[in-house]
Amino acid sequence: MAEPQLLRDVLAEDPLLLTAAQAAKALSISRTTLYTLINIGALRPVHIGRSCRLSRAELQRYVNRLEASDRTELR
Repeated sequence: MAEPQLLRDVLAEDPLLLTAAQAAKALSISRTTLYTLINIGALRPVHIGRSCRLSRAELQRYVNRLEASDRTELR
């Protein structure tokens, strides 16, 4: 079984906008969880026609918010 890639490694080799499958892989979550995060407003997608994409910057903002909330909870 392949080891999960680090977020920065996945983002370095992918295009500017990621598909749901690519974004889920980058975050090591399922596509269902990714769509849940989109539906609750935790992730803001870019819509191009009927396509839903996520920017690298949006994924990084999400991870940064998670890290910040973890630091706050530890206090």
